[in-house]
Amino acid sequence: MTRWRRFWAWPAELRRHGVLGMNARNGQFVLPGNPRCYFPRVDNKLLTKEICQRWGIPVPETYAVIQRHGDIGRFPDLVGQREQFVIKPGSGSEGRGITVVARRDATACYSPSGSRTAYVDIRYHLSTMLSGLYSLGGQPDCAIIEQRIIKHPAFEQVAVDGTPDVRIILYRCVPVMAMVRLPTRLSRGRANLHQGAVAAGIHLATGCTIGGVCQNRVIAAHPDTGAAIAGLSVPCWDRLLEASMRLADAMELGYLGVDFVLDVDHGPVVLEANARPGLAIQIANRCGLRPRLDWIDRQSPDRLAPEHRRELIPALAEVEA
Repeated sequence: MTRWRRFWAWPAELRRHGVLGMNARNGQFVLPGNPRCYFPRVDNKLLTKEICQRWGIPVPETYAVIQRHGDIGRFPDLVGQREQFVIKPGSGSEGRGITVVARRDATACYSPSGSRTAYVDIRYHLSTMLSGLYSLGGQPDCAIIEQRIIKHPAFEQVAVDGTPDVRIILYRCVPVMAMVRLPTRLSRGRANLHQGAVAAGIHLATGCTIGGVCQNRVIAAHPDTGAAIAGLSVPCWDRLLEASMRLADAMELGYLGVDFVLDVDHGPVVLEANARPGLAIQIANRCGLRPRLDWIDRQSPDRLAPEHRRELIPALAEVEA
């Protein structure tokens, strides 16, 4: 008799393994824990930056903000003599609309991979950004020109043509799961899973990667460099955890995702925050979020106080379905 192998799991099986679905995330954690009036704190990147600066949490330096179509023609003056910078929508999501400039000359800008974009195309891109092409809900937006982060040398062999980022999900201001997203040639240097980046889960207690996933396939090595993904020690891990908890306090959101980049000179820098972080982090970590969230709910209020949260992480990292 021929046996066949199915390549999916039934909903009941996913629940049994503690996998959190979108409906449960929204209905049981996002809606009760995240007051709607606080969403602009994470949806508006300029406001997120202001909050981080108020709490002493490092963010990329803002060079200029373009809010009117009439200012687009001043783009060369706004960037001045800077060779490297990033252009991003003020209210974008999933990495859409972000342009990284590694160098430029009198006629064009060049990405880290060397692709050329003429200034006329840059101006068109800025125009679509202000018109809301990349914003949440298609609302009119602004364009932020900010410091380009130079990746930490620890990621040299596992990040191609771009800078990786670290996402930490926090529940009731306690880190519950983390991953690092590694750019590839397929993702065109962007740390975005939908565009082909690699996701590697991070052990909360040690800060070491535990494996990789790319385009929903489990992988052991980076698809471009062949370097092993598991066993990478994320630099400044304790600083990342501390900064994420401080930002969660500042945002006053019960369920939050915080994205960091690691700069070669400045260490952890907050890239953005998200009140509705995606669920692919569970695939990267080979485990579900639900048991860890339930474990946090069973803790006493005293244990969730700011001075005791760090003590919970070693035990939390071992919680399984």
